[in-house]
Amino acid sequence: MKTRKQKLILITKIVAITILLLIIFFLVFRNAILKQTIAKVAVKIEREYNGSFSIREASFVGISGLSFQDIVLVPKNADTIFSIKKMKTSVNLWQLLVGDIQLGTLEMETSFVQLVKNKNGRNYDAFLKKKEDGNGSNTKRDYAQFAYQIISKVLNLIPTDMKVENLVFRLDDNGKKTTINFQKLKLNNNQLETTVTVKTKAFTEQICISGFANPRDKKADIRFFNCNTGTIKIPYLDERFLLKSSFDSIHLNIQNIDKSGGELHIDGFASVVNLMINHPKIAKKDVTIKKAKFDFRFLLGSDFVSIDSSSTVQLNKVKLHPYLEYETQEDTIYKLKVSIPKMQAQDFITSLPDGLFTHFQGMEAQGKFAYQLNFMFNKNKPNRLIFESNLKKDNLKIIKYGEANLNKLNSEFVYRAIIQNVQQRPVLVGSENPNYTPLDQISPYLQKCVLTSEDPSFFSHRGFITEAFKQSILKNIRTKKFSRGASTISMQLIKNVFLTREKTASRKLEEILLVYILENNRIASKERMLEVYFNIIEWGPNIYGIGEASQFYFQKKPANLTLKECLFLATIIPKPNKFMWQFDQDGKLKSFAIQQQKFLNNLMLRRGILTAEDTIGESIPLQLTGNAHSFLKLKVLDSIAVDSLAVEEPFDF
Repeated sequence: MKTRKQKLILITKIVAITILLLIIFFLVFRNAILKQTIAKVAVKIEREYNGSFSIREASFVGISGLSFQDIVLVPKNADTIFSIKKMKTSVNLWQLLVGDIQLGTLEMETSFVQLVKNKNGRNYDAFLKKKEDGNGSNTKRDYAQFAYQIISKVLNLIPTDMKVENLVFRLDDNGKKTTINFQKLKLNNNQLETTVTVKTKAFTEQICISGFANPRDKKADIRFFNCNTGTIKIPYLDERFLLKSSFDSIHLNIQNIDKSGGELHIDGFASVVNLMINHPKIAKKDVTIKKAKFDFRFLLGSDFVSIDSSSTVQLNKVKLHPYLEYETQEDTIYKLKVSIPKMQAQDFITSLPDGLFTHFQGMEAQGKFAYQLNFMFNKNKPNRLIFESNLKKDNLKIIKYGEANLNKLNSEFVYRAIIQNVQQRPVLVGSENPNYTPLDQISPYLQKCVLTSEDPSFFSHRGFITEAFKQSILKNIRTKKFSRGASTISMQLIKNVFLTREKTASRKLEEILLVYILENNRIASKERMLEVYFNIIEWGPNIYGIGEASQFYFQKKPANLTLKECLFLATIIPKPNKFMWQFDQDGKLKSFAIQQQKFLNNLMLRRGILTAEDTIGESIPLQLTGNAHSFLKLKVLDSIAVDSLAVEEPFDF
């Protein structure tokens, strides 16, 4: 009877012999197996993706090497997706035994990948089809596990020793063409080096890429820079999105990719020098960031993806700590937190990107400040939105204004509206203008109506209304577009007097910062701000200020306006040049305009701003008695010729 030890030896021998036989079988029949595998792949691509995949020659070289010639993937009735003339590679047999493909070496010559979009569609559409999940659509994905698997598979396909010549990427988006040619790409002893030629209709440039890359340890330190002196222009974005962008150099560092305790950690940094961006929705000028760096730590768990708060973003001298999280544990929740540690105010001003805050050029400040932003949106419970913004000041004071001299509001000045980039006629904001109206000579009804409709808490807020911001964010999220703002009278005043009406991110950011400075430094009183507001805003076609408006509509002084007239004037402020559409062909207010004014009237009654006595006599129809009446689209009465002989008149005998 065999002992236990003898049995183990026998089993070991059997396993060893079996493995040896399998290896011998594989070595003898491997080329046939390879061809059969390629044939199966070709059949699958034809059946599932309606494409043609072929390899003219394929064979093993040595124990773990593979050689291919003329690899081609062509979708039906579309342009070729990729073609490889020659390719040699080797695989890690031990990894292959456990089901992973890990490349050891790679040599490739004359190959291209192209993505084409034209009137017939995209040549890669068939490969974007979503596969049905056999486990059902309610299966939750483990973000950490999924991301780690993808990263590992991609890095395993990057060889440790690589030599690639003439690899071309082509992009053709309805005639918008970009070609990226890797003339020679080498990876040897973890040192990466390549020269890339980028060609578009507008320019040709050479980009050098060099540095350290170790795909097995998941580490990299790579730099991108222009091989010649100058900047690197980013292709395609200009033609496709009107976004011009360039930079001097980019430095990318991956320090750690590790999965432990159910969480995936990705640590590293990315920096850029002289990043330039130009887009009509961002600013009218080139926006330049001289130095920017992002020290990042990405965290992924089973039900969340986040940028950890230990990450740091540095823009010139400004350092901030961002925290972003997307969570799906129970509800779908988006979180954003931004923290700017205490810093010198002047360093903040000088660090603002060139071209983004033109009205701050020349501004000087003293003191320090710190800032905190907290935002959370629950997709399943949208009304629980959190928006908190907190600025802590430490002897913060503006000692010199830049291009936007906010003290201008306290004296006479000439105001010129800008509409569609065209300056309108000058309007003097001061007593020498006969139409200028001090606040105490403006009907209290008009002040109440305008404040109620435009900014009810004007006299109590510091330029912004947090609740209005929340409602604006909710509305914009629901409509998936910027359909509602949260503009206060302070913001409208800054926009009209110091800025333009251009709809850019630059203008909005400048508006927010200037409003904060105006309100929190008490540069002008609330009464003065409201008085200027009433005397500069547009009330109709080429009508500026309430003095002109009261004459244009009702031929009277602002002090003598009735409640009904004030309700009308308050409701046309958003679209003053379309006031005539509130009237029908008989010169009477349309029902929607009546309801709009009635709503505002009732709102003021409920809030105690008006009393029942104020509304006595308001049933009398509104009449335009000024020149505004000539703008109405009135019905033309038919003129009928009358035969005097046919008219019966009494005869006096």
